[in-house]
Amino acid sequence: MATVTGAQLMVRSLRQQGVEYMFGVVGFPVQPIAAAALEQGITYIGMRNEQAASYAAQAVGYLTGRPGACLVVSGPGVVHGLAGLANAQQNCWPMILIGGASPTYQNGMGAFQEERQVRIAEPFCKYAHAVEHTYRIPFYVEQAVRHSIYGRPGAAYLDMPDDIIQGEVDEEDAVQVARIPDPPRSQALPESVEAALDALETAERPLAIIGKGMAWARAEDEVRAFIERTQVPFLASPMGKGVMDDSHPLSVGAARSHALREADVVFLMGARLNWIMHFGHKPRFSENVRVVQLDIAHEAIGNNVPAEVALVGDGRAITGQLNRALENRQWFYPADTPWRSALREKAEANAEQIRPMLEDDSTPTNYYRALRDIRAWAGESAVIIGEGANTMDIGRTQLPNAQPRLRLDAGSYGTMGIGMGFAIAAAAVHPDRPIISVSGDSALGFSGMEIETACRYGLPIKIVVLNNGGIGRGVAEFNEGEQIPPFALTIGARYDRMMEAFGGKGFHVEDPADLGPALDAASAHDGPALVNVILHPEAGRKPQQFRWLTT
Repeated sequence: MATVTGAQLMVRSLRQQGVEYMFGVVGFPVQPIAAAALEQGITYIGMRNEQAASYAAQAVGYLTGRPGACLVVSGPGVVHGLAGLANAQQNCWPMILIGGASPTYQNGMGAFQEERQVRIAEPFCKYAHAVEHTYRIPFYVEQAVRHSIYGRPGAAYLDMPDDIIQGEVDEEDAVQVARIPDPPRSQALPESVEAALDALETAERPLAIIGKGMAWARAEDEVRAFIERTQVPFLASPMGKGVMDDSHPLSVGAARSHALREADVVFLMGARLNWIMHFGHKPRFSENVRVVQLDIAHEAIGNNVPAEVALVGDGRAITGQLNRALENRQWFYPADTPWRSALREKAEANAEQIRPMLEDDSTPTNYYRALRDIRAWAGESAVIIGEGANTMDIGRTQLPNAQPRLRLDAGSYGTMGIGMGFAIAAAAVHPDRPIISVSGDSALGFSGMEIETACRYGLPIKIVVLNNGGIGRGVAEFNEGEQIPPFALTIGARYDRMMEAFGGKGFHVEDPADLGPALDAASAHDGPALVNVILHPEAGRKPQQFRWLTT
């Protein structure tokens, strides 16, 4: 009778459950799991830091619909991986963190890197458990995958002690489990569907907010049919971008503040009224705003603002219900209304406000001028990763998406350092698409050593660093004898040379006239490339009417 090790059984179980990608940093006791992954056909990418590995695993989960796995060593390795576990949980993306652990027979003895790993993981995920017998590994893998993709997606943690990894069992004695099917697509009550349409029909100033929940649900066809049929103006959340084409005439992204403040009925489509949407509170929203809410999680309904109508279930299935119910109605929102006119006028006014920055060819450049060239260069098929305070926020407005699940950024948790992990994951999942990471210099510093990972694996990631020498803003120079400000970084740092040191291609841009040619040259290079763009240290966003965390 054939035997199998715990490491081999873990990898077989992951593959059975549709897990195709693993990212990690190996060492005692998890090295055998990584070796088994390579032997048994799981794509394994060795990273330089556990945080970046955990960010990559969750990005895979969002992009593919099945969790990515992150493999880390015990103790400090698990602690480092918690950053990604928490980010995945808050972002509602599936991943599995697999932590090595000291042998079970040494529990409580002060073993090497012994830690209470299940306990510390539990607050940051949907499911956490230690594997206590080698033959039960398939059961726990099934549970972890089930919890990560069913209901509201999220994170799972599995604790793998050394003696379980090294243990051997007869293959026939291993627990037998079935492959978890894709999550069931639950629907809303028919009366709730009718009530939602009734509410929208009574609106004078309706607004649909399309969140990443609709992207996760693969609901883009249904959402596009709904918006086209109803003609309701829409606003995309940062990672809801692309479910509807950002260039669609019904998009109000260019008049975001006005749309949120003046809407009388808001249809939340897989979006949450959290800090990104200003909690749904005044002055960013009308005090009397009515809310129709579509969400997969019952507990999310009415959070921060009561929902007049609740549609609980799968975004794709429920939007399909709405579309079928519309067949019996003649209603759609007309184009010649004061609401639509006001939104167009506000968008045009905002465009005029930023036009001088877009056309400013002075040196050093500003965000808008740099993003103008990046936008023309990126095209519609690229996966765009954005991170860094101003870089990400301004990039959301200046870099459009025409297709879903092609925008990855700090998301609901506001995590900096996700960029390189997300970019590596996107390159693994989408080898046929351009992968473009647009990062601030501060944000790149969190995971910059993953440049070596990209070079080692030959991943053709293109990184654009908008370099202002600071966190948020920089300084023009350091004056002798003065303390360095807390927000300041090295002025004019040559991140392009980091890329070249590991075998990639680097470009340094000081004059905005040179940016376009540098971007084209980066694309022409068949491996990783980095374009280091020097910004004016005081460059920033256009003037804002409200503080960003207004409530």
